[in-house]
Amino acid sequence: MSSRRVAMKAVDWLAFGERVPPNQRAMFNALKTRTDALTSRLTSLPEQPPALDWNYYRKMIVKPGMVDEFEKKYNALKIPEPINTQTEKINAQEQEAKKSAEEYCQASKERISKYEKELASFKSMVPFDQMTIDDLNQAFPETKLDMEKYPYWPHKPINEL
Repeated sequence: MSSRRVAMKAVDWLAFGERVPPNQRAMFNALKTRTDALTSRLTSLPEQPPALDWNYYRKMIVKPGMVDEFEKKYNALKIPEPINTQTEKINAQEQEAKKSAEEYCQASKERISKYEKELASFKSMVPFDQMTIDDLNQAFPETKLDMEKYPYWPHKPINEL
């Protein structure tokens, strides 16, 4: 049991609690309370179960050989511990999530720098109410009118009336 106690991972409840949304706070508190109760029950158990007093049972049970048979079967009983097959998958998912998060952070930094440059250009341009059409077309080339495609804009040609 001591090997299991050592293998248990400690949960950082403060960091976990910071990430819990307000509408799920009650569920988080219930989980923490239940986990604390189970942990305290587990730590209160002894490392080894108490040894059985086979001599006492030999004195109390009249049928000869019955206690010896039970003792032999009890000592032969080995309860296998379950094999941990999920830790590797969880660690792989954790590494993948970490890699994905780093890529996202890098992409976000690139977007932030692009937006900061765009913001600096907006701050340095002529105020909109003081712009001429040429200033507007220079600052925002997508607003420039295509006179070849639309020669009569904003009016319609006479033949379309």
